[in-house]
Amino acid sequence: MPTLTRGPSGPSGSEPHRHRRVAESFGTDAARYDRARPPYPDALVHRIVAALPGRDVLDVGAGTGIEARQFTAAGCTVLGVEPDARMAAFARRGGVEVEVARFEDWEAAGRRFDAVVAGTAWHWVDPVAGAVKAGQVLRPGGLLAPFHHVPQLPAEVAGALAEAHRRVAPDSPVDLGRLKGSALDASQPLFTRIADGIRRSGLFGAPEQWHVAWERTYTREEWLDQLPTFGALTGLPPDGLREVLDAVGAVVDARGGQVTVPYTTVAVTALRSGDA
Repeated sequence: MPTLTRGPSGPSGSEPHRHRRVAESFGTDAARYDRARPPYPDALVHRIVAALPGRDVLDVGAGTGIEARQFTAAGCTVLGVEPDARMAAFARRGGVEVEVARFEDWEAAGRRFDAVVAGTAWHWVDPVAGAVKAGQVLRPGGLLAPFHHVPQLPAEVAGALAEAHRRVAPDSPVDLGRLKGSALDASQPLFTRIADGIRRSGLFGAPEQWHVAWERTYTREEWLDQLPTFGALTGLPPDGLREVLDAVGAVVDARGGQVTVPYTTVAVTALRSGDA
């Protein structure tokens, strides 16, 4: 889920990459993350692969290897870069090659790629420095394609989640209250920042947005299993997390014990320009 930060602007509000400690907290339960987080639509993976000049993919913020395994299944050779050593270790056990580093600090050592992708991770990367780094490691005609899941939670589920989170973490930089409106509208500033960073790098053609709509129905257990993997919740103390899960679980119970979540997976894509 893209991070929805408080405030319209400012380094402490609208720039999630300045809160990297959250990005580096997911490894506290890597197995849950890999089990509970949904994969990416095959249609998006195949569209990205079809646009590439070759099949060498760099996966930024590879996490437990969810999207890396999907690109491998689509015929690509994938190298992951992941700042959390615990997540990287889990991905390696699943057959994904991963190097531990923040992308902006990672050393390519002369290696070049046909795509730089990032699955619900590019918001943790400095949008300009990340685009410059991607441009440096892409072959001419290569594709930068960070993509994010945007879930549209049912209003009562979003409301219960936001209200409980506000009670237990009133000073959190993450504003889950925005989930109660249009998730795509709330996420659009993130995609605008990504596109602006790509433009400012001066290394790419005009960025585009690709949208893939889909939905998933979760049981109560599946939904409550996924919630602790949200960046806003990973750092909560156990009693605070339990309060949030109990509040959301009560709403899901009232809905018959399941919740259907429409998703839009949004990719911001741009082709590496020039012949460098």
